[in-house]
Amino acid sequence: RNMHAAPEIARGLATVRSTIAALVTRLALPVEPRLVAVSKLMPNDSIVAAYAEGQRHFGENYAQELCDKAPKLPQDIQWHFIGHLQSNKCKSLVAEVPNLYVVESLDNEKCASELQKACVKAGRTLRVMVQVNTSDEDSKSGTSPEGAISLAQHIKASCPALNLVGLMTIGRLGDPDASPYFRKLTEVRQALCSSMELDVSTVELSMGMSSDYELAIEMGSTNVRVGSTIFGSRPPKPAQATAAEETPSS
Repeated sequence: RNMHAAPEIARGLATVRSTIAALVTRLALPVEPRLVAVSKLMPNDSIVAAYAEGQRHFGENYAQELCDKAPKLPQDIQWHFIGHLQSNKCKSLVAEVPNLYVVESLDNEKCASELQKACVKAGRTLRVMVQVNTSDEDSKSGTSPEGAISLAQHIKASCPALNLVGLMTIGRLGDPDASPYFRKLTEVRQALCSSMELDVSTVELSMGMSSDYELAIEMGSTNVRVGSTIFGSRPPKPAQATAAEETPSS
């Protein structure tokens, strides 16, 4: 189990893509779920190898790492920020990553307001997802299922530069069956759409990682976050990256 070289990355990507395509056919899905290649702690060479195979959506967990990587890589990469978001990192994330596609891990009003301010300053809008803690673990980032609706209302009322496009969850670490957490996210979407009079088809579900993305797609995921199946195992995290930024998301 180590970091994959370019040919292995190409093979890993091809495997995940064909698995997703087969599910789309079998489930007769109207839209193919988006594959986000989770590249946290991976060198730029690994990202370039996946890019060369046509991959454009990449996920990063650490704001500083993303700010360092983004300028050195192709500008048509669509970056997904999927890690724990600290309010003091919102400004640099928006200012330094013009090709930031979405922040999937928004879970509090303070960060929403900071992202709003940063977007106004940068003259851009930004897609966001609300991260929901579906496993009721204290250690996990994410709003409570109830909190997701009030955060969505805050975004709609006070953050015109932010476009709420979906909900994200991780599920309980170490639980071999993720279905209760995926089901919970689907229920939260239903409640959110009822309370805000939104069409369910306009709210994405980001759920599913290397170990359970197939199950997630069967349960309605529109966005899967796959890292190790594509890139191999990650190198250890450097000590200077703070524990506060820790959130497993792939």
